[in-house]
Amino acid sequence: MSDKNYLSIYAKSFNWAGFFLPRKTYQKCSSLYDFCRTVDDIADDQNELGIKKKNLSVFKNDFINKNFNNLIIKNMWDLMINHEISIKIIEDLFAGVESDLNEKVQLNSKKDLLIYSYRVAGTVGLMMAKILNVKDKDSMNAAIDLGIAMQLTNIARDVIEDSKNNRFYIQHDFDVISNTLTLADLFYKSCFTSINKIPFNFRFAILVARRVYRKIGDEILKTSNIEGYNKAGKVYVNNIGKIYQTVLSLLDLIKLSLKDEKSHYMSDEHLLINEEIDLNERI
Repeated sequence: MSDKNYLSIYAKSFNWAGFFLPRKTYQKCSSLYDFCRTVDDIADDQNELGIKKKNLSVFKNDFINKNFNNLIIKNMWDLMINHEISIKIIEDLFAGVESDLNEKVQLNSKKDLLIYSYRVAGTVGLMMAKILNVKDKDSMNAAIDLGIAMQLTNIARDVIEDSKNNRFYIQHDFDVISNTLTLADLFYKSCFTSINKIPFNFRFAILVARRVYRKIGDEILKTSNIEGYNKAGKVYVNNIGKIYQTVLSLLDLIKLSLKDEKSHYMSDEHLLINEEIDLNERI
């Protein structure tokens, strides 16, 4: 992709927030996103299921065997070595994407939803925290929460699109969509004070990413009912909205500087995830 990267092409909200990161850190985050997006794209392309499974298996084996002819894999291993990112986190990410490669995907409980959201997005939050040199354990748990919050927002936004691919993470029902966003909002709130434990020059970018993505949920709720939701299409935050959320993030930064509260995360929800995945091993 020559002079462009996946972060700028596919993740406009993340790229907006990334503008406020130091250049070297932005490049590291971009390398992480390149890797995650490559894995995700294999699962979401238009090939038949068997071909997608084979392509993911090939990429996974190339990663495990450190095929550094693939620059995306080389850059990911560099991040893992330099920032002490456990391979277990990458294995969790692969497991989440592999779970999408079935004729039909259906999650049947809150626990299923949380584990899936951790695997495909909480992992990314945790890796981001390590890249941003977060050391506090509770803050790394809260970074998982921010990833889960964003994934729950994605799931609530993409119910129709996902159903076309036989993926039913939640029901196509406005009450269920609204409840999913309520859960996401608890995760967004839980991670706020922990942002104080991020080195100062990275803090604002995370606050912006948190606010902009959270705003997507607000826009979904404005559709009011399932008919409005169906008509709205893919909801996003426009540039004026992003500017406004960025200004509010400045106020968040000031608010954080006036507080010195203990880091907080969704401990009960983490206990559910820990029934299947030992998060402490990853942190």
